[in-house]
Amino acid sequence: MNTINIQTHKSPVGELLLGSYDGKLCLLDFKYRRMRTTIDKRLQVGLNAEYVEESSEVIEQTITQLKEYFDGERKTFDISLLTIGTDFQKSVWEGLLKIPYGVTASYLALSKNIGNEKAVRAVASANGANAIGILIPCHRIIGSNGDLVGYAGGLPAKKKLLELENNLFTC
Repeated sequence: MNTINIQTHKSPVGELLLGSYDGKLCLLDFKYRRMRTTIDKRLQVGLNAEYVEESSEVIEQTITQLKEYFDGERKTFDISLLTIGTDFQKSVWEGLLKIPYGVTASYLALSKNIGNEKAVRAVASANGANAIGILIPCHRIIGSNGDLVGYAGGLPAKKKLLELENNLFTC
């Protein structure tokens, strides 16, 4: 059986669970989120692997880059990612990667950007199934009316991330 190295990390927005497989980051998620079991199962089945608590080079690089991000010193990440999901989910996650730092978009805008305007609910569902939060910036998706809507780490964490991104380099 293959292994996914996992490690927890305390961040300014909550305790995160990081996972790597074959030199790529496959998990960066809130440790205590509601869909924890579903996401863990999808990764383990998709990679035919089990979790082993052990760090890896890519996990250490991710932690370093996250610290830089939270310190306001980094706007983009250069970590090799491995997404595990359906082709549709992957298209949504690719769409999220195109939303620039400091910018927000609605589910409808994201649906249009991936060429599937009628799939707003499915896009919202795929957004919620994202296993690599912050790096694949699902926190940048807000309601069409500008309200903060669902987030795996809770709305206070989402608000904190958006405030961090919107207030950077203002001095």
